[in-house]
Amino acid sequence: MRLSLLFTRYMGRHFGFWLASVFLTLIAIVAMFDLVELLRRASGKQEVTTEVVVQMSLLKLPHLVQDMLPFAVLIGGMLTFWRLARANELVVARAAGVSVWQLLLAPIAITFLVGVVLITTFNPFAAAMRTQYEQLEAKYLSQQRSELAVSPTGVWLRQGTRDRQSVIHADDVDGRGATLIGVTVYRLAEQDRFVGRVDAARAVLREGYWELQDAFVSEPERASEPYATYRIATDLTVDKIQDSFASADSLSFWELPQFIGTMEEAGFNANIHRLYLHSLLATPLLLCAMVLIAASFTIRTGRRARTGLMVVGGVTSGFVLYFFTNVVHALGLSASIPAQLAAWMPAGVSTMLGVTALLHLEDG
Repeated sequence: MRLSLLFTRYMGRHFGFWLASVFLTLIAIVAMFDLVELLRRASGKQEVTTEVVVQMSLLKLPHLVQDMLPFAVLIGGMLTFWRLARANELVVARAAGVSVWQLLLAPIAITFLVGVVLITTFNPFAAAMRTQYEQLEAKYLSQQRSELAVSPTGVWLRQGTRDRQSVIHADDVDGRGATLIGVTVYRLAEQDRFVGRVDAARAVLREGYWELQDAFVSEPERASEPYATYRIATDLTVDKIQDSFASADSLSFWELPQFIGTMEEAGFNANIHRLYLHSLLATPLLLCAMVLIAASFTIRTGRRARTGLMVVGGVTSGFVLYFFTNVVHALGLSASIPAQLAAWMPAGVSTMLGVTALLHLEDG
């Protein structure tokens, strides 16, 4: 049977309504809990006002949108098909010769389009907001400040507390960040007031300090002094240096490929950022898989006694997929499996399971 445009628009309108309703509900709930958590973290810090906490919550909200969208698609899809099945509209459509795939055409098309817009347009906005959130978090909620940036001019590292910090520049890196080559250290006091500079041929990370070799120490209104070795205290480790990079979710979809290349050229491991990039690329497929899973559990609910069980099964499947995704991503981060495989596996497996279930439903 040839599917009419009117029926497709009807399905799309129902799916869009429930998707938007569930999405807004989930975001409101998650934002409320996130605000409460930020208030808890800010308790006891007099400089952190309620306005700052609300601002941080709003800046973090776009990132939560990306996390909640798969659950919104799953629950919205289940409500859509359940309501249509309960009203016997799906029964009439199937009796008229409409296949499962024709029923799902509009929801899948809408979901895929939402996924594409999410990673190409919304993600850069969310990344910019996430960057500002992390800056406020470091300023108001974190006791230590450590940032690392990689650029074509070298590596920049900022470490220390709010009252005393050091900005380190290195021309090259060796040993995953344990050794810096061609080092310049700018020493800053409160309000970023310059108090001295250290130039060294190499800086080796030891336990609790940087050991600068062949160093020259300069301070305002004083002559430079040479040192064979010079120490600068630090609480950094190699793992902390890796974690000090701009977080993957603070970089936009368009910035990630270049950032990954720059990191690897500097000798750092870019596995986290590569995993995040491919997870973004897999988002449209993952969202479509949520529609397939929702349909496989709720598109046929003729016996009302089993409706509750089917709904619970669909929601449970979504959370099982969530934990499976976390496990696979952990394996990807530890390099036990390739990052690309870890990113695409949850979307691919869930899509195949959804298609298999619907093929069985169609034939049966």
